Amino acid sequence: MRRKGRSMIRTQTDKHKDNGAHEETGSQDGQSSRPENRHATSHKPLHPPMRSVAVWGPIAAVTVLAILVILGTWRHVSQRNEQKDFVQRTTQIAVNVATAERDSKPKELILPGTIQAFYQTTIFPRSNGYVKSWKVDIGDNVQAGQLLAEISTPEVDQQLAQARAQEEIAKVTADRWRDLVQKNVVSKQEYDQNEKAYEAAKANLQQLEKIQGFQQILAPFAGKIAARNIDVGTLVTAGTGNSGTPLFSLVQSDVLRVYVFVPQDNAAQVREGLKAKILLQEFPGHEFDGTVTRTAGAIDPTSRTMQVEVQVPNHDGTLYAGMYGQVKFLLSDDNAPIVVPANAFVFRAQGSQVVTVTVDNRIHWQKISVGRDFGTQIEVLDGLKEGTRVVMNPTDDLEEDIEVHVTPVEKPNPWGTIAQSASNK
Repeated sequence: MRRKGRSMIRTQTDKHKDNGAHEETGSQDGQSSRPENRHATSHKPLHPPMRSVAVWGPIAAVTVLAILVILGTWRHVSQRNEQKDFVQRTTQIAVNVATAERDSKPKELILPGTIQAFYQTTIFPRSNGYVKSWKVDIGDNVQAGQLLAEISTPEVDQQLAQARAQEEIAKVTADRWRDLVQKNVVSKQEYDQNEKAYEAAKANLQQLEKIQGFQQILAPFAGKIAARNIDVGTLVTAGTGNSGTPLFSLVQSDVLRVYVFVPQDNAAQVREGLKAKILLQEFPGHEFDGTVTRTAGAIDPTSRTMQVEVQVPNHDGTLYAGMYGQVKFLLSDDNAPIVVPANAFVFRAQGSQVVTVTVDNRIHWQKISVGRDFGTQIEVLDGLKEGTRVVMNPTDDLEEDIEVHVTPVEKPNPWGTIAQSASNK
């Protein structure tokens, strides 16, 4: 009971103490709360509410992320533009271009040919007789109408004397019958017969006089004596070929002819006025100028060739008739294929290509179809027009549509060797 009573007393005592403590605390709080209540209306809260942070936080994060993406994209585009500008600046200096054009370089066509004199003839006698004298020899230059030889024709002289006598008798008879017919002593028919006999005798005399005139052998044209087949006392027979005796061979070599036979494939390209070169083994490294003066205008169905005449001046007598040589034609083809330099051609995974330059000096990779390879040039069958500019020695650094600075490549002169050979004459 004592323990129980003590505990009850202690509990009440504690409660009393606690109540006192609470009262003191409450009094202190009351005292301290008075000044705070005075300034409660003038202070704001220091931190936002938890609901505002939850709404604006994600929005701010998305905004920052979008700004970073925009900045990264702008930087990437700016770097790529700088790279393109750098490529353009570097390629403008290194690009050389050539023009794609048809293969206008003349093609050489070399054909065999024999040089012939412009005029050449063998002189035969027109009357039988003996050579009385000859006036010119081999290699002599003669003029037209010049006396070459004289022939003695005793038989013709005898026939001429007889013809003169017959002509005189016929003339006297005709005159007599003319008087008789006027007196009506003879008939008109008999007079006509005697008149015609006189005319026949006169014609025979004139013919023999002309034959006697052939005793003098004259040059038919100006030229050079190529052969003399007679001597004094040689018996000659009138005629030509195997039936006659050749006296002289006369040639005119001031201008020479060369006959060639052009194949059918090139016949249309060989026209009158076309220049040609004559090549001779006797004159190595030397070319003689010639000009096409005549063409047959028809193809020989057997050989499929066309005969062409080339005339060659020979004022100094360097060339001789009968020489064998070659004739070189320089032929141009209006329908020649388009060619580009071999170092402009590129073979890539996309196929055969060339790098072209547009009108505004921009790069374009063009696919082409390739034909024959001529060594320094390549034939283009399709994909490229005549006059297009192509880049020489293209590289992969030439990107599509970049702007470049072009430098034309100097073309070689296809007639350089010809002009040089002509100047060496």
